[in-house]
Amino acid sequence: MEYGICILGIIPLRTEANDQSEIVSQILFGQHFKILQTKPKWIKIKLAIDNYQGWICAKQFEEITYEDYDNLNINDFPIVSSIFSSIQNLHTNESIPISMGATLPFFTDGIVKIRKYKFKFSGDIASKNPIDLIKYAYKLLNTPYLWGGKSVLGIDCSGFTQLVFSLCGIYLSRDAYQQAKMGESVNIDNIHPADLVFFENNDNKINHVGIALENHQIIHASGKVRVDNLSKDGILLSKNKQLTHRLHSIKRIIE
Repeated sequence: MEYGICILGIIPLRTEANDQSEIVSQILFGQHFKILQTKPKWIKIKLAIDNYQGWICAKQFEEITYEDYDNLNINDFPIVSSIFSSIQNLHTNESIPISMGATLPFFTDGIVKIRKYKFKFSGDIASKNPIDLIKYAYKLLNTPYLWGGKSVLGIDCSGFTQLVFSLCGIYLSRDAYQQAKMGESVNIDNIHPADLVFFENNDNKINHVGIALENHQIIHASGKVRVDNLSKDGILLSKNKQLTHRLHSIKRIIE
């Protein structure tokens, strides 16, 4: 085994090869990866979309060839923008629930093709247009915070920004500190809607990210995906103006 693809709605990606290990991210339907190491019940993988690494259950993926992997890499496939939808396995007639951000490999006339499988999809497709970024961000409003999450049932701060940007055809790294290395630096006086805003802890390390809105506001995942006020110092809760996150930097990904 050298390559694989996710044909379930979501696969948890863990730091270690056991069920009690921390979930650091999630793999969505249609996302492919390299297999780095195998154990009897687990495989260590590296995702093609962002090079993120971790362990997944050996029962939760479909093996693909190098040719498949290469074809998946060189093509730009549609991405699901429906909050919830399902995809039907035409071989078994079973329905698989999938979420926003899922990839639809080799999608033609409503049919997804993955190796020997064919799936029928009838939901909404993302525009991959940056003009829609704020609209997609608001679709996730009130999604609960979940460390390592990347779906409307639970998402973390950098999973939120990565997912929203992917719907607009822009592929960010997975973690906030990695995303902070991308784009052009801007100051708070020149901030635009859709800029990425980063925040730091007491050790001056980046530990949070959100997306700038108009009128000195920000949408971000903290407890839930929410809208709060943004000042030169950081994030102020809309309710009581309490400072919750200290500003580190601002990056412009979309010109």
